[in-house]
Amino acid sequence: MSKKIILNIPDKHLPIKPLTKQELHDTAVDRVSLIAKEFTNGFNFLRDYPKSVTIFGGSRVNESDPNYIKARSLTSRIARELKYSVFTGGGPGIMEAANRGAFEAGGKSLGLTIELSKHQVQNQYLTNHLNFYYFFSRKVCMSFSAEAYIFFPGGFGTLDEFFEIVTLVQTSKIEKVPIILVGSEFWNSLDEFMKKEMLNRGTIDNYDLSLYRISDDEDEIIEIIKSAPFRNGIKFNHLKI
Repeated sequence: MSKKIILNIPDKHLPIKPLTKQELHDTAVDRVSLIAKEFTNGFNFLRDYPKSVTIFGGSRVNESDPNYIKARSLTSRIARELKYSVFTGGGPGIMEAANRGAFEAGGKSLGLTIELSKHQVQNQYLTNHLNFYYFFSRKVCMSFSAEAYIFFPGGFGTLDEFFEIVTLVQTSKIEKVPIILVGSEFWNSLDEFMKKEMLNRGTIDNYDLSLYRISDDEDEIIEIIKSAPFRNGIKFNHLKI
């Protein structure tokens, strides 16, 4: 009987079983298969909602918070006046507020939810949802084809999503699309930081600062979305799904 080839040797004090070359290969194949499945399911899910707005924001916000109230009011108008679908991560906080506004207006309230180690986070105001295992495949789908992206105050995840989408537009990986930051007291500080530290150091230029807009005016935000061109993200006919 041939001896197994050991690829990773843990510290002898750690209760970790070493992986053989075959086990590592099988794990990689399984993961690639799941990733491909998530992207295929995600793009097919998005195909059914061609006009949409994606809302981002913190999950630790309760319904008495002014940002929760604003998100709920704004998405109610997006669903009622524009007839656009509203996408979120499907969880609590700002995501719940955004889904709630669309749901209460009789609109399409959608969630790209995430499966965590012990549970799946999902609010009660979804008319449909798709669950993901991997954060990165979920994030790709959330930035895929919306007519506008609206960011409310949040934590690391919200800032990660904001900088990712701004970078995709900056580098022309996706077409220019409205990126609206709601909650000026929160976002003005970040805007000042980017002007003082990034613009002055030459790591960005003035054009980059025009890729997003800070506004608390619901009427203005509705007009921005209404004026945004219809987009398809990556053209579906180029994807074999």
